[in-house]
Amino acid sequence: MPSTRTPALLRRAGVTVGTAAAGAGLLAALAGPAAAINSYNAAPAPERTEVGALVVQWDADKNPATPDRVDWMCSGTMVDRDTFLTAAHCTSDWPAGARFYVSLGQDVQSDLEAAAAAHPGDPAAVASAVAVEGVAHQDPAYPGPSSDPHDIAVIQLPELAVAARWAFTPATLPTAGQLDGLGPQGLNKTPFQVVGYGTQEAQRGPGGQTHPGGGVRLKAPVAFDALNAPWVRLAMTAPQGNGGACYGDSGGPNFAEIGGRLLLVATTITGDGPCYATNVSYRLDAPAARTFLAPFVALP
Repeated sequence: MPSTRTPALLRRAGVTVGTAAAGAGLLAALAGPAAAINSYNAAPAPERTEVGALVVQWDADKNPATPDRVDWMCSGTMVDRDTFLTAAHCTSDWPAGARFYVSLGQDVQSDLEAAAAAHPGDPAAVASAVAVEGVAHQDPAYPGPSSDPHDIAVIQLPELAVAARWAFTPATLPTAGQLDGLGPQGLNKTPFQVVGYGTQEAQRGPGGQTHPGGGVRLKAPVAFDALNAPWVRLAMTAPQGNGGACYGDSGGPNFAEIGGRLLLVATTITGDGPCYATNVSYRLDAPAARTFLAPFVALP
């Protein structure tokens, strides 16, 4: 399948705490205008306060004498008061000692830059200034085959610490097999929306193809394309008025308006490399996802 929607694969510049001032300046230069998801047909999503960014603190060079690196890496959603849902590929393959945090801020990129300038040389202070630390749990069957990769994880957070920082209403999960029950005609009529902090679609420049932006929570409409177990594929085609997901939107929500309610029906996992055509999302109404989630959240 195409590459996963996480900026770790692009080696996007992060906040290296030992050089906070330089790091913050570099990030500001790279970020440009505040943008995420795709730049076409996208809009800010300040009302989606249940959608957050996964922030990771890790040792990037295996040298304990140098400061750790801190950056936002993926998107995700609060599915109850202390459970943040994201993708397993966002929480795996990190160096030993990596720490996971969640921010529900609208502009996590600017928050990190400000924290890096305020707390030079203190990676824990930078992460704690913008986010709440939690414990990652990923599906033990990850990585599975393409027929079901089990690419799902949660961050368990201290409820009181989250409540003290942000006000939000947790997302509503679907019932078992709810997308199947809509049938082809119902799915084609269903409005879908993707939300996340990711970068823009591919742009060509003097240095080659890049994916600028990222770090700000945006939303975009998407349209139903195809359904199977465990995927729902959503069209991101601009001429039809759609937007879509890109790098950094991994683990972020794909909502569907069903029966007058906005349901969190899938999480962004992968898609086409340039971020123009299709968002491939992991279904949350499928048996494997529900089995994994059952110990962490009350399922409908």
